[in-house]
Amino acid sequence: MYRSHTNGELNSKNISEEVILSGWVQKIRDKGFMIWVDLRDRYGITQLIFDEERTPVEMMETAKKLGREYVIQVKGTVIERESKNPNIPTGEVEILVKELSILNEAKTPPFTIEDETDGGEDLRMKYRYLDIRRNPVKNKLVFRHKVTMEVRNFLSTQDFIEVETPYLIKSTPEGARDFVVPSRMNEGQFYALPQSPQTFKQLLMVGGMDKYFQIVKCFRDEDLRADRQPEFTQIDCEMAFVDQEDILNIFENLTRHLLLKINNVSVDKFPRMTYDDAMRLYGNDKPDIRFDMQFGELNEVAQHKDFKVFNEADLVVGIAVPGAASYSRKEIDKIINWVKRPQVGAMGMVYVKYNEDGSLKSSVDKFYDEADLKQWVEKTKAQPGDLICILSGDTNKVRAQLSALRMEMAERLGLRKSNEFAPLWVIDFPLLEWDEETERYHAMHHPFTSPKPGQIPLLATNPAAVKANAYDLVLNGNEIGGGSIRIHDKATQAQMFDYLGFTEKEAKAQFGFLMDAFQYGAPPHGGLAFGLDRLVAILGGQETIRDFIAFPKNNAGRDVMIDAPAAIDEDQLKELHLNLVKTQE
Repeated sequence: MYRSHTNGELNSKNISEEVILSGWVQKIRDKGFMIWVDLRDRYGITQLIFDEERTPVEMMETAKKLGREYVIQVKGTVIERESKNPNIPTGEVEILVKELSILNEAKTPPFTIEDETDGGEDLRMKYRYLDIRRNPVKNKLVFRHKVTMEVRNFLSTQDFIEVETPYLIKSTPEGARDFVVPSRMNEGQFYALPQSPQTFKQLLMVGGMDKYFQIVKCFRDEDLRADRQPEFTQIDCEMAFVDQEDILNIFENLTRHLLLKINNVSVDKFPRMTYDDAMRLYGNDKPDIRFDMQFGELNEVAQHKDFKVFNEADLVVGIAVPGAASYSRKEIDKIINWVKRPQVGAMGMVYVKYNEDGSLKSSVDKFYDEADLKQWVEKTKAQPGDLICILSGDTNKVRAQLSALRMEMAERLGLRKSNEFAPLWVIDFPLLEWDEETERYHAMHHPFTSPKPGQIPLLATNPAAVKANAYDLVLNGNEIGGGSIRIHDKATQAQMFDYLGFTEKEAKAQFGFLMDAFQYGAPPHGGLAFGLDRLVAILGGQETIRDFIAFPKNNAGRDVMIDAPAAIDEDQLKELHLNLVKTQE
């Protein structure tokens, strides 16, 4: 037996007991005549004590040879600790060691295994197995486990069945880039790793499974950022004989359940907002509604004077930043420089100070009088003490720029509180979006999304106006889930493929299996997928997902720990029928 107890469970009730403990050496304090060792495992830390009076000479010598991260086993007696540590559960006791075994020696780690470490991010990713020993990372992985267990428990009580779907599937032209896998047994042919189990979960509905879920790995070969990895995990769900209202109700309840069980937070309201309103009021389709600063469109009250910048703009729009009228000119200049950064791309910013005494002072007083500025106050719903920040230009660009500024100012003002949760449904997305590069329409979500009832005829006359029977669940400014009611009949699906530019032959080659299945009694169905990595991070009070993943990739999509991706042997390339031309160094 390697241990009778873990290093996080002993307390004063165990005094005088004989115990066996195992773990890693966290710290050593050697006073010569007395040695204290902090022994760590996943569950906590227990202090060990060796002293000249009660410890055999040989054992004292062995104890003096211990190093950080040595793996050891000890047998001893639980005794009361003279200098108690109230910060840890085991702080009232220590172990008077009678037997000591070194199970494995360890090199000195490249960074300290402490909550506050001296290791940089790249170094910790290279030695991720050591980083996992640190509480901040370990606790995040334990937290992720708790979330996934609550998800499984909730969905199981709602009669969902967990079903595994294949990882080796067919590449499809829609969506992000696929990771492809060559087939050795089928020369010149390739599998793709799934971007989602979309078609398989639809086939499960055709198969009568009724309610399906899966916590599943998905893969997209696209550029990375803080909340995106090349491989990610979805809570993938599908239901038969449902409409949009049924799905929204189920997953509102799942989100409530998680917030209550994980964060001890009760949330009653899940407001709904159309995509058009989200873009008009917040400049993006995943607005953070924990704070206000809604957009005020100013065209009708700002384009009647000789200010050329506004007159030539498609959109003039502003926000009222609470309490920022007190900002100095230097502080406002910093905001202007921030929006002019390449990452934001604004040409400049107009501002109005709505002072506490009700007076108004703007950067364009030369062109606009107080009556004009009062209209701007009204449109932006500014209050005395607010700073109105105004951008102008192309509608889509300026909305994105002002949305970025809104989030930045909320961050500076401490309005984005990680312990507050504000969910929101965004509904009525456009079914299609125009791609300037390919000069054709693409599905905004995917080609299996159903149009809103009664809107199919619009596809022939005004495809841009067609709304999707689709919905996204937003939490604190992050999309945590999205889904739709699916097309479930062959004729409508064929029509959709036609509008998306597929020939009949291409549609049959890519999705013939699904079209065939629809001919055998496909029920009305729809679903939703949560991004588990992002959901866990937000519930954990953060927005960066990397620490909530056991072995993440870096910003270049590389696993620096195992050095992947990597070249493969020439013989293996030949087996896979891949004739790669090597570049000359």
